[in-house]
Amino acid sequence: MAPSHTAHDVEVEDQAGYWALVSGNTDFRRLWIGNLISLLGDWFNTIALYVLITELTGSPLALGAVFITKMLPWAVAAPLAGVIVDRYNRRRLMIGTDILRAVIVLGFLLIDQPAEVPWLYVLLTAQVVAGAVFNPAKSAALPNITTPRELLTANALMSATWSTMLAVGAALGGFAVEALGTEAVFWIDSATYLVSAVFILGTTIPQDTEPAQTSLLRSAAREVLDGWAHLRAHPRIGRFAFAKATWAIAGGALVYMLALLGDRIAPSALAAGIGILYMARGIGTGIGPIVVRRLFPDRHQWPVVIGGAVIISGLCYVGIGLVPWSSNLAIIAMVCALVVLGHAASGGNWVLSTVILQKRTEDRYRGRVFSTDWLFVMSAESLSILVGSALLEVGWLTLESAVLTFAGLQVACGLAWLVIVVPRERRDDRTEAAADGGPRTAEYGA
Repeated sequence: MAPSHTAHDVEVEDQAGYWALVSGNTDFRRLWIGNLISLLGDWFNTIALYVLITELTGSPLALGAVFITKMLPWAVAAPLAGVIVDRYNRRRLMIGTDILRAVIVLGFLLIDQPAEVPWLYVLLTAQVVAGAVFNPAKSAALPNITTPRELLTANALMSATWSTMLAVGAALGGFAVEALGTEAVFWIDSATYLVSAVFILGTTIPQDTEPAQTSLLRSAAREVLDGWAHLRAHPRIGRFAFAKATWAIAGGALVYMLALLGDRIAPSALAAGIGILYMARGIGTGIGPIVVRRLFPDRHQWPVVIGGAVIISGLCYVGIGLVPWSSNLAIIAMVCALVVLGHAASGGNWVLSTVILQKRTEDRYRGRVFSTDWLFVMSAESLSILVGSALLEVGWLTLESAVLTFAGLQVACGLAWLVIVVPRERRDDRTEAAADGGPRTAEYGA
């Protein structure tokens, strides 16, 4: 049976501990371990693809297209994926997409000539579309396998796991590509998907699923529109579906530029240079959720924290753009420290906005809300990378000036969030407090 969710606010000091969650909740533990293993393989795969496309083409735009292909198909598939996640068994969907991805990634073994690069994008698109179903299913399932006092801890742990596997997978993946080659890395990634499927197979995931009255294709458009209507009708949900996208408007290009910066700090070992910077990114996004969970127990502070996090992330990239890049160890350490801090801020944004959406959304709409959340963030990142890579390809910006330009844009996006969203949240809080006859004690956003 699904955990009982009360309407009472659960402050951070009342949250379940990490060890208590993992040791005491078998379904969460299995989902978490499976996800951990597949994420490790994903980051091995990611570094291998960046190196492969760079070696085959040497084009900033071609590398940018890899980033975009990891995002834009996701954005396009996300609305339909949300309908699927709300309509069908989420556990079976996650198992099926894991098996499908295990087969797809083996196709990368066949690509070793510049003329075959278009097939790389085709395979990557298929892998991403499968992931577009898996991730909303995982996010929508968490509230069904956790209690209210476990939910924030579960989200923080999932986010920290993504970050840790980014750090570990990127670092190990960089050195694995250097030592073993890209082919071995693709075999490893395929195996991790199969291991993930085995762990998820042992879970029990309750779900509030409405019975299908018509075929999926006939009803998909109507249900997608229902999801959008739900966001419009509930602005306290809808505005936070844009929280991650607020960061991504500039953040997509900045993360892409880290791959190019890898060649500046390690010109003789491209995979290792990219791996080091993405390891720093992973460490930062792992620290961020843990820090905000500890420092900001009052959920009424979270809208301000989210905007501040976007600003801090942008300021850190301003610092990165001003550092004189070289292979000097002190310079590398300085750049990595700024990457850690900048992505600690972005990780805080991610987990806080995710928890708000989970708590404010009914289970039967949750898949569609999260798929829309992914649609916004992936669309913003894709556009950001397209613009950034095109400006670099035609030579209108140097890498240094591009980093500074998009870092400034990110600061502006954070300021816009504080000016537009925060006053509306405060107004709604006052309205609900007045309706309740005093300070709010109910679940935030309920």
